[in-house]
Amino acid sequence: MLNIHNVSRLGLGCMGLSHAYNTLLPLDDAKSFIRQAFEMGVNHFDTSSMYGLGENERLLGEAFAGCRDKVFIASKGGLTTIDASGKEERGINNNPENIRRSCDKSLQRLKTDYIDLYYLHRWDKKTPIEECVATLAELVKQGKVRAIGLSEVSAQTLRRACAVHPVAAIQSEYSLWTRDPEDGLLDTCKELGVRFVAFSPLARGFFGGKVFRPDPFANGDIRLGMPRFCGDNFEKNKQLLPAFYALAEEAGCTTAQVALAWLLHHRPHEVSVIPGATKMSHLKDNLGAQSIRLSADVIQKLEKLINKDTVSGDRYNEKTFTEIDR
Repeated sequence: MLNIHNVSRLGLGCMGLSHAYNTLLPLDDAKSFIRQAFEMGVNHFDTSSMYGLGENERLLGEAFAGCRDKVFIASKGGLTTIDASGKEERGINNNPENIRRSCDKSLQRLKTDYIDLYYLHRWDKKTPIEECVATLAELVKQGKVRAIGLSEVSAQTLRRACAVHPVAAIQSEYSLWTRDPEDGLLDTCKELGVRFVAFSPLARGFFGGKVFRPDPFANGDIRLGMPRFCGDNFEKNKQLLPAFYALAEEAGCTTAQVALAWLLHHRPHEVSVIPGATKMSHLKDNLGAQSIRLSADVIQKLEKLINKDTVSGDRYNEKTFTEIDR
């Protein structure tokens, strides 16, 4: 049986196929893309009821019909609520009944009778984390969920959660330019035996090898509301790129590969990485990072160039930060 510790360390974050960056693919193309990723060795796929308000889960359900037992599907609840008509809508709600209903809806959309890893997508801070975890533990006992996870929570909250039920994984943003997990969370994960799953490892495209301006972002692109991609912050951050590109060249790989290789080798037995992709060229490029070995000198230069002191602006705006447990 697949679990978070034996799946491909480089998985696929599926959000961008249905949500957030206006990179949506036609349904048949998206299903083909996911199946090709599987055929290329990816067996860890990350989704959520939030992504496309259920559409992303439906996509995975259709893509993996007939081979469900060969893939590890992680999904999330608690960042959507279900209205009177049964429709999913955005809203942080950790009420036990909402979590149960959300899980059942996810199972239906994924066309499966179990979810390998089910995360609490966001903690609402009104429902005690112990109560949230107890609800997730019920789903494990019922066989609907095989393991539970948390997303964007602090080390202290993780400890409280683990006292109620084993937590298989914690998911948070982690990359060269978002180093917050290094302030205690990664060490706590190691101590408690919790897998850390890094999302946005390519800094939401910033490390993808394309110098872009924020003005062409289409309406609805979530980067428009992120301080690092706006105004003077973005202009300052772009000044990091020439030296970053040079380091990728020194390492003999692409910019995406050097960023992913840094993560894959930083804590090799504790961190999994789920970059998103909607183009086959990007997927192949990302997968190629698994064979890249960075020298100690390149790693040192990368960390000196891009870190919390050299990156300008916060990763989220003030409103979004209210949804994060720090």
